[in-house]
Amino acid sequence: MDGTRNSNQRQTILEELRGMRSHPTACELYEVVRRRMPRISLGTVYRNLDLLARQGHIRRLAGDGAQARFDGHPDDHAHLRCVSCGCVADVARSAGDRPPALPRAPAGHLILGARVEFLGLCPLCRAELGPERVADLRRAWRA
Repeated sequence: MDGTRNSNQRQTILEELRGMRSHPTACELYEVVRRRMPRISLGTVYRNLDLLARQGHIRRLAGDGAQARFDGHPDDHAHLRCVSCGCVADVARSAGDRPPALPRAPAGHLILGARVEFLGLCPLCRAELGPERVADLRRAWRA
């Protein structure tokens, strides 16, 4: 890890996060890390997630007032966020897909990158809502 002391706690947090595909919140990750390190504090998890995100080792996913979730795989990929429960899933690209070209920045601005997040329903929420409510949501999002 670049320029900062790589603590055992930070390494454990990173290992656990990279082993998950669920894009956990800090609290969800804390519960997992505590199984390996019972004395770790939630504050330590938050501080290390912040540092790892600033260093580019992980990605912080936050949107529309939703609690931040974390992705242990910072490579370029899109996400789908469930509008009902807030869970996040990776969206796979097809082999030939290329990321969209970045637009021209307004005068004086510098575009560093882009993040794509699709909004939808996870399988559990979709089943729980039922076909009629899902159809209503589809109509509402198209309006």
